[in-house]
Amino acid sequence: MLPSYFFQKYFSRRHMHRYRIPAILAGAFLLGACTGKLVTVISSHTSKSELSESASETVSCSSASSNWGLSFQEKGCRPVGNASIQELKEYNAYYARNTEEKVLYLTFDAGYENGNTPAILDALKKHHAPATFFAVGNFLKDNPDLIKRIVSEGHLVGNHTMTHPDMSQISSPETFQKELQEVESLYQQITGQSMPKFYRPPRGIYSTQNLTMAKELGYSTFFWSLAYVDWIQDQQPSKEEAFDKLISRIHPGAIVLLHNTSSTNALILDELLTKWEEMGYHFDSLDKLTGD
Repeated sequence: MLPSYFFQKYFSRRHMHRYRIPAILAGAFLLGACTGKLVTVISSHTSKSELSESASETVSCSSASSNWGLSFQEKGCRPVGNASIQELKEYNAYYARNTEEKVLYLTFDAGYENGNTPAILDALKKHHAPATFFAVGNFLKDNPDLIKRIVSEGHLVGNHTMTHPDMSQISSPETFQKELQEVESLYQQITGQSMPKFYRPPRGIYSTQNLTMAKELGYSTFFWSLAYVDWIQDQQPSKEEAFDKLISRIHPGAIVLLHNTSSTNALILDELLTKWEEMGYHFDSLDKLTGD
């Protein structure tokens, strides 16, 4: 097992209230498996770091609870995850596509609405860029018209659970299913359609038992291969900070994780998509990745 050194991160009060998650989460330092370099990675809800936004103590799929983790080895190349594309495939799980094609899959975690989603949708529409919004239960309940707009403009709504718990701590298949089914029911009520069977574990915390239960319910699980610290309400990154992470670490087949609550994302998305297009990238939907 690689050595890990944990630190603390404090959420904004509003973020904790909306997501119903603890204020302190663990991050880690991982030794780069391929390069031998010390690489910093942090969880999907931790404080600012020089590298990716997830942590794990191992570089393989584990039956124990783990945070999704990335190690960026080379500019413009897919990072190393703490589980490989091949290992995840057994569970119908993904963090990137294994390809040299310059295709990107845009995803947004949607825990609540603070006025930034319409601008994000405007930018996506301008660039004809499909996206998947992984929605928490209260986002659907509070924003039915926004959900209808998302769907009508060709995007997908994925399942980010009803209450945003640590799903790896749920051992009961019935309780696990309830977290997903309640979101499915809300989506059905709003749209009159069945919800896509796309699932993202809250905070990227997972276990193989978790992944197996999701698969048995017909779900594909999605992690990510590129993200940055964009969710802290009162500590939004500057445009320059955002571009530094999102331009330099983009790579073929990336699943990009952004947050719909970020005012920075709302401000830069049009220009960001333009920059990626100028680099030769195009955008595709997650259902093209899975074949669903």
